Amino acid sequence: MKGMTFLNKKLIAIDLDGTTLNQKSLITLKTEETLKKAIRAGHHVSIATGRPFRMSYHFYRQLGLTTPMVNFNGALVHIPNQYWAHEKETLIDKQIVFDILAQKRQLNLDFIAAENRETYFIDSFDSFDKKIFAATNPSPQNLLSPKNLTTNPTSLLVRTNKQDAEQVSKELIRQFGRFVDVRTWGGPMAILEIVSKGIEKAKGVRRIANYLNIDQKDVIAFGDEHNDLELLDYAGWGVAMKNGTEQLKSIANDVTEHTNQEDGLATYLEDLLAL
Repeated sequence: MKGMTFLNKKLIAIDLDGTTLNQKSLITLKTEETLKKAIRAGHHVSIATGRPFRMSYHFYRQLGLTTPMVNFNGALVHIPNQYWAHEKETLIDKQIVFDILAQKRQLNLDFIAAENRETYFIDSFDSFDKKIFAATNPSPQNLLSPKNLTTNPTSLLVRTNKQDAEQVSKELIRQFGRFVDVRTWGGPMAILEIVSKGIEKAKGVRRIANYLNIDQKDVIAFGDEHNDLELLDYAGWGVAMKNGTEQLKSIANDVTEHTNQEDGLATYLEDLLAL
């Protein structure tokens, strides 16, 4: 498979954290140049991330993309800052947010945050972490309250301790599992992400592929975590990062020789598409 030249145009769906981004959460010059080369060769590159839009738009701009993108693991599929007839945003009933907030102590949560396309709301500024919210210090408008959160959010984040994460996840699913899915962020922090039931990156990327008239067999997807499982499974060619989870590697068509810290995605893509 390596080094094959492709007649068909591909849709290259890229996860951000642990995949396209290095340990410093940056796209290196090599990765940027390789993805731009692929675009010049006529392929499409599309971001499919768990991140909210405001925490991923600068990467979209850096790569000079014009394609639709997937945010919140598929809860938002859109072309940034413009009308797109195929846009899809799947929201969570805000009452669920307040129900979880009322149980904050029983569930042993550090914070509860609700997010939408443009902004976030957090119940306690003591737990505010710039890295999680990619924002400067919160203002009173960012406080999670019925006064501020007046519309249904796209995604919820809750943080607990590593040892409690599984139990919290089970309890949330027990209470709200008819309406939402609960996923772990992976990595060092015990953060759970809550999205509307049935949301996954694969469905968002399928929507983009259909719009671009790309066959499923011509979708190449890169990922590293359990929120990429359905995506790699759906793609005609699913590639797990060397630094990816064992579970993901077990369903992938191939694994990169190098990690995200070593431009693994770029090196693999250069070979695969003979760029």
